Amino acid sequence: CAASRQAACVFGCIPVPWLCDGEQQCPDGTDEQCGQVGECCAVSSVCGTKKVQCPGTHHCIPHWELCDRHQDCEDGWDEEGCPQQPCLPGQWQCRNRVCIMAEWKCNGIDDCGDSSDEDVCAPCTPGMVRCDEGKCILESLMCDDKDDCLDGTDEPSTCGKLHTAAGCCPSGWVREQPHNCLPACSCQVCSARVDIRSGDLYWLAFLHVSCSRTHVPCRDGAGCVAQEYLCDGEKDCADGSDEDGCTQLCNTPGHPAPCQSHEYPCGLGSCLNASLVCNGQRDCADGSDEGGNCSVPCQRPCTHLCYPSPQGPRCWCGPGYQLAEDGLSCKDIDECTEWGKGACSQTCLNAPGSYSCGCLPGYLLEPDGHVCKLTGPEPKLLVAVQSEVLSYGLRSGHEEVVLATDKDRVVFSLDYDLVERKVFWMDLATESIRWQDLNSGKKGTLVKGVRSDCIAVDWLGRNLYWTDGVAGQVLATRLGAAWQGIPEYTVVMDGDLDQPHSLVLQPLAGLMYWSEVGSHSRLMKASMDGSRRHVLLAQGLGWPTALALDLPTQRIFWLDEKLGSVGSAHLDGSSVKVLKLPRVQSPFAAAVCEGQLYWSERKTWSVQQVDKASGKNRTVLLKRHGQPHGLQVPSWGAPNTNGCAKSNGGCAQLCLPNP
Repeated sequence: CAASRQAACVFGCIPVPWLCDGEQQCPDGTDEQCGQVGECCAVSSVCGTKKVQCPGTHHCIPHWELCDRHQDCEDGWDEEGCPQQPCLPGQWQCRNRVCIMAEWKCNGIDDCGDSSDEDVCAPCTPGMVRCDEGKCILESLMCDDKDDCLDGTDEPSTCGKLHTAAGCCPSGWVREQPHNCLPACSCQVCSARVDIRSGDLYWLAFLHVSCSRTHVPCRDGAGCVAQEYLCDGEKDCADGSDEDGCTQLCNTPGHPAPCQSHEYPCGLGSCLNASLVCNGQRDCADGSDEGGNCSVPCQRPCTHLCYPSPQGPRCWCGPGYQLAEDGLSCKDIDECTEWGKGACSQTCLNAPGSYSCGCLPGYLLEPDGHVCKLTGPEPKLLVAVQSEVLSYGLRSGHEEVVLATDKDRVVFSLDYDLVERKVFWMDLATESIRWQDLNSGKKGTLVKGVRSDCIAVDWLGRNLYWTDGVAGQVLATRLGAAWQGIPEYTVVMDGDLDQPHSLVLQPLAGLMYWSEVGSHSRLMKASMDGSRRHVLLAQGLGWPTALALDLPTQRIFWLDEKLGSVGSAHLDGSSVKVLKLPRVQSPFAAAVCEGQLYWSERKTWSVQQVDKASGKNRTVLLKRHGQPHGLQVPSWGAPNTNGCAKSNGGCAQLCLPNP
């Protein structure tokens, strides 16, 4: 037997991870006789040469995560015995332990190589405070008896004793709201803040609001918004100043949206309804809507309406139309294609001067006429956190543990069988794919001797697929298979696969999509039998480590670990979009439900969500003491079938769909 990877058994050799895994592989049971030799019960190393193993667990971390000021092992072993001050005076230590000159911090250049010298430069968003180690957390997480800051500075000894240190705003400032003071210049503000070290509430004054180069400050100084969110029809500042006339804020260059055809552009960038122009009253702040040629009568042959203006008569169009190139006629605005900002969450039907939204079967249109919600039971999010699988109600927020394995095991990638209510997951410690029936609690092993970053259930064709990045393969086996000592699976695709990683299925269409993270990252698409393989996307990718399908909108989402970004495209590879949101860190799995994108982040030990169309309203949904991995939102597709759904397609063993 290979000494490093195999152990001797009566009939031959078995992989070391099968020792003490709770299932007997040797006929005499010697692989499960833990404690008799003294070495059997020790957790074996399964990390390979490029990673290190957290003692007493099967959790592996890269070498560079040692002493990176972030607790990656559950017991903090990776941060024990680290040097406290490894840099020289006048230097600053990066998270990756690289030392740079202190003045290089926040200079707009990634001098560290891991961006840690630039991460803490921009202020936290409204409602958040900064930990000593640089991370921003919600103010509501202060004093909640949980260390949300890695250094515990969100739980000071003064918790429960919050008080106002200053009592009121400084002299010369006017209190506009309970927590804000505004002087004459809107660029100078005084706001209430929580001192994360002492727990005191105090007034903080800024001479000028400091925002990153890609953001502009809100008028009340309470925060910053991205430039692309100015004048987009949604109030992102608490005071709504990003939509207030679409003017520039505090002399910071912005990008006001152009006025619509029924509006008049004022001199400062704001838009005025055309009916208020030349009415004898100065409605624009600069008075540019009056005077000039206002007295010239409207005699132009306009298709819709004509209004007087200081520049002379102009044609204008009603809502839902835009002025044509000739300046006289009006043409319909196709809101379903031109807006590009989610006019409808699912289907959109354009009409002259208007549009209407619709929903697919199983969904109901909300009263706002735009958003579709699932009918029936509350949608649940299944999340693997260390050795447990949690169920999280996406409407109620109710949590419960639906599956728990041994404490030294990690539930890695997971998927759910809608038909039999079974959870399947990859167990790296035993190199096996296991399952548990959520109705009866019965457990079993589907197949052994496999290692995979991602598994996917074909609930219609009754198969389970997985990727093997090392071997460069996609494999499959029957959902009803039972481990009998001999692996029973088939290689669906082999050759010309450059480290396949994440995998998602579209059973109703008989299609599968996967990412490759080798020397040339790309997104791929093929029939579920491995035929008709082609490249979906091969540009603008780093390491697309998490995929999710959004079938109602016919889009595929990916999270890129190297670029820290979130992108999506149509299922044919067209209409590529990248969401504008802060960097994502170590994404593992993703899922889409209704209007939200959900994903797990191993680096921050959290599950997060964001608006899938706009990239706004990013929030932390779950945060636990342990790394989250697999993540799924089980949901039925529209009634349909594929070739393998009936009588196993006439196959004696494995049937793979081919649309």
